[in-house]
Amino acid sequence: MLFMEDRIITYGGQALIEGVMMRGQRSLAIAMRAPDGEIVVHTEKLSGLYQSQVAKIPFLRGVILLWDALGLGMKALIRSANMQTGEDEKLEGPALYGTMALSLSMGIGLFFLAPYGVGKLGEWLGLNVWAAAVLEGIFRLLLVVAYIWGIGRMEDIRRVFQYHGAEHKTINAFEAGVELTPENVAKFPLEHPRCGTSFLLTLVLLSVVVFSFLHPLPLLWQIAGRLLLIPL
Repeated sequence: MLFMEDRIITYGGQALIEGVMMRGQRSLAIAMRAPDGEIVVHTEKLSGLYQSQVAKIPFLRGVILLWDALGLGMKALIRSANMQTGEDEKLEGPALYGTMALSLSMGIGLFFLAPYGVGKLGEWLGLNVWAAAVLEGIFRLLLVVAYIWGIGRMEDIRRVFQYHGAEHKTINAFEAGVELTPENVAKFPLEHPRCGTSFLLTLVLLSVVVFSFLHPLPLLWQIAGRLLLIPL
């Protein structure tokens, strides 16, 4: 691992279209394979907000990380897509915020409000609040698994998943302290304990317990509670 000022620096990443993004504490780097086979690298500094004390406050930390995942990740995806198409479309300002708001709204509707509706339907059919909470959690888990399975059937997304595995292997190799060569990296496992997808599935399972305590509350409090718990 890399040490700086007696602290372990951890890195995270995201698979892109024919490339990956690696994010550290102060900067990020994007490596993309151009249609002619050339590897194009882009680096940029991160906003000081990510290193500020505000980013360590529990609730605000979740909001900032959510912004990080949506904002930085979306811009990186657009950049990698432009590399393949030869276009120079930029996503920033109102266009970026609008796209993020739409994506977030669709995610909340599909993975939070729809399962909530199924849970309320279960209550209407005679289930008690705890059984309805379990039904909601199971439906949410099935939605997530079905979504991942469904997009994984698409050829382009399968290619992105391959880069996702390569990203994991690279970080595993880096954290093991070996030289980062294709031969060394290939020896490491595809799985990584900080994988965002695995973390998402864990959160879905935990939501069965957490959201069950919201079911006895009035309707508006139940919905508000689910939305407020997203950044946590």
